[in-house]
Amino acid sequence: MADNAANHRLHSVEIDDASLAAASRDQEQERQIAIFDLLEENYFAPAGAAGGPYDLHLGVVENRLVFDVSGPAYTRRHILSLSPLRTLIKDYFMICESYYQAIRNATPQQIEVLDMGRRGLHNEASEVLRARLSGKVETDLDTARRLFTLICALHWRG
Repeated sequence: MADNAANHRLHSVEIDDASLAAASRDQEQERQIAIFDLLEENYFAPAGAAGGPYDLHLGVVENRLVFDVSGPAYTRRHILSLSPLRTLIKDYFMICESYYQAIRNATPQQIEVLDMGRRGLHNEASEVLRARLSGKVETDLDTARRLFTLICALHWRG
């Protein structure tokens, strides 16, 4: 039998359609890449769960982030305030928009500077997300980064 720690991973990720609206081509591509990358490699260990794999359904209900997690003998709903992430999400949108525009028009050096800023902000937001999930779900940084991208997808409604 496989080690249970190896089974602490996401098997599927679904975003609540009611929480989404139209996204730009760049945003939709980023969302699809984040889901693909997340399912390829992740570490997702819900507190109190013996082992996965797990299914995750993300949504927003009454301005709160909802993580519905299910797996073998495990079902939990975690509801988080979005307040600690709002400024980071807003800043991330602004820098991503600048980055997408730069890809089309800017010099390689300008693109690199924006990309470094984007990655730095993404890392910061991922650490905030990991702290918000503390005691509920443990993740590694790469998993938190991809989850943050999906959380941003819930805010692309304008």
